[in-house]
Amino acid sequence: MSPEEIAVLDANSAFYRAFARRDLPAMEALWAEGAAVACIHPGWDALRGREAVMESWRSLLEGEAPDIDCAAASAHVAGDVAWVLCRERIPGAPPVAATNVFVREGGAWRICHHHAGLVAQANEEPPPGARA
Repeated sequence: MSPEEIAVLDANSAFYRAFARRDLPAMEALWAEGAAVACIHPGWDALRGREAVMESWRSLLEGEAPDIDCAAASAHVAGDVAWVLCRERIPGAPPVAATNVFVREGGAWRICHHHAGLVAQANEEPPPGARA
């Protein structure tokens, strides 16, 4: 695994840590400010623009957000853009697949798109190069 892939996985871990801690300032700091952002929560329509995306996180983190564990994360880097494919495990809920897209801003990886959706059947085998 390359140093860039490790850095992207670390940024991805910070995203899930902010969610788990219900830490809105940390969540806001992780999202891109110069790049366009979008988000699709499971069962939601697409949210476009930083203001709408941050309002959704504010609502989730201040409300009854579920406990989420990120698993089988794999990073893919293409220049100043990267994405992480992973599974979100929510106790008592069907499996969720997620894609988190990052852009490099000011030397740091910032999330610009999160998309999570239910899957009919999860593959329990971690993909090659995935961080458990």
